[in-house]
Amino acid sequence: MKLLLTFFYGLIFTLPLSMHAASLNGFNLDRLTVPAEQILSGGPGRDGIPAILNPHFIDAGKAKFLKGHDTVLGLIMNGKSRAYPIKILNWHEVVNDSIDGRKFVISYCPLCGSGMAFLARSDKQTLTFGVSGLLYNSDVLMYDHQTESLWSQIRGQAISGMAAGTSLKQYPLTLTRWKQWQSDHPDTKVLSTKTGYYRSYSQDPYAGYSRTPRLFFPVAIQAPSSYAVKETILGYKGSKENIAFPLSELRKHDRKMFSYLFEGQQLNIHWDSQNQSAWISDAEGKQLASTMLYWFAWYAFYPDTKVFKAGD
Repeated sequence: MKLLLTFFYGLIFTLPLSMHAASLNGFNLDRLTVPAEQILSGGPGRDGIPAILNPHFIDAGKAKFLKGHDTVLGLIMNGKSRAYPIKILNWHEVVNDSIDGRKFVISYCPLCGSGMAFLARSDKQTLTFGVSGLLYNSDVLMYDHQTESLWSQIRGQAISGMAAGTSLKQYPLTLTRWKQWQSDHPDTKVLSTKTGYYRSYSQDPYAGYSRTPRLFFPVAIQAPSSYAVKETILGYKGSKENIAFPLSELRKHDRKMFSYLFEGQQLNIHWDSQNQSAWISDAEGKQLASTMLYWFAWYAFYPDTKVFKAGD
């Protein structure tokens, strides 16, 4: 299937910032914590991919634009559930949201297949986020409107500006299919296509991307070939170590739930083969923050990662 990425990305994506001043997108890279040459322009300028600042939600029964097999990011906070369709996130990448006054940000990078939620506070300051148009290790760099610091999504940390070196608290999300999420959470609210922007949400601008090993942007560290470049893995960040649970290993293991000891903590690994979804809970059943994303992306950020094998 033909890729439609030309809507987003021009030929300048291969040029590092030091060679192409325009790809700075107006950001000052003071206090940069990563090599400047590894920050690349994705093509669009600052806010060329518009973040959603005032999301509108509808009841599940009114989400006629969704089909049962469509993928969503599902969130539960204070007993309330919300679904963020990937077909919308593909075009916006960042949604600033709140539940009962608790502000958070939903971020999705189509190039890395990574959907993550973060509480929108840093150093007691509430933040709102936009899309910088810049990438680090093929991953979206968000920026906050308050300090204009650049934030690495997968790392969950600011890499430049006043906030450099500080981290956001990741919040649990579930990547699954709409039919399953609606069945589990019939009262869920759904992000509406009434975003304030005209986009063809029924069209996937990244169609075919997940099925090819080709990367459109380089990464600093290549993942070993033990898994396909875009094998989906469930990544978990511990206090000192990180671990990847490749979905191919979970298929071999073929258990809906099993316990795994990591850093002295019992992790319950949940595997939904029908919906190709996985998540982690603690010994008390509380869902923990984890991330489903492509193998190459996880390894680029965490090359020392442990990897779960079906025989473990």
